[in-house]
Amino acid sequence: MNILRAAAAHLGIELSEAQRALFQLYCELLLDWNRRVNLTRITDPQEVAIQHFLDSLTYLLVFPLPAPPRGLRLIDVGSGAGFPGLPLKIVRPELQVTLLEAVGKKTVFLEHVVAKLHLSDVEVINARAEQLAHDPAHRERYDVAASRAVAGLATLAEYCLPFLRIGGRMIAGKTAGISAELHGALHAFATLGGELVETRTVSLPGLEKPRLLVVIDKTAPTPAHYPRRAGMPSKQPLIGP
Repeated sequence: MNILRAAAAHLGIELSEAQRALFQLYCELLLDWNRRVNLTRITDPQEVAIQHFLDSLTYLLVFPLPAPPRGLRLIDVGSGAGFPGLPLKIVRPELQVTLLEAVGKKTVFLEHVVAKLHLSDVEVINARAEQLAHDPAHRERYDVAASRAVAGLATLAEYCLPFLRIGGRMIAGKTAGISAELHGALHAFATLGGELVETRTVSLPGLEKPRLLVVIDKTAPTPAHYPRRAGMPSKQPLIGP
């Protein structure tokens, strides 16, 4: 946690003692459950601090401003073991967070962590993005849709953009060197009502390859038939010429 505190300070984030305690408990729960459920290939606590916790916190660098008075409503699409949604919630407790995960065992873990960390305004949903994004309670209801590298950018756009209100922001974490992937995804962004705003390069301590935050703002409604049925966004992504 000392490594996390020092690294977070470089991002302008000062972690309180209570927040450090939450991250410590989260790390212990993650590594304990990982012995029974495949949650992460990273099993060294220092690497968890950097590659999971700090990597998640870099999303704050491109959060939309100003935030609404009620706090931003964020959906973490393909949350896995809770990244980036739970670290963001620990640091920004006013966030209203939805953790969307299709794998049932992982959602059980997420519910356990949320309960153990006593986090409020966090909803865990076991569903696919292609289905939930057509639910009126979730479609175009969020300020931020965040996702780590769970799919190609064109596929991620079809998963994430339907959840965003006009003016909302999609943030996708990737590794550097994706210029061809990014170019191919521009068609998907436009088709789904999004517009590329920036790609922010972020270096993390101890990692050779920098991370990349791809930022897309929602500028128009997503056509009603998107996302397509389950599996289609990954099998036939909306890649342009």
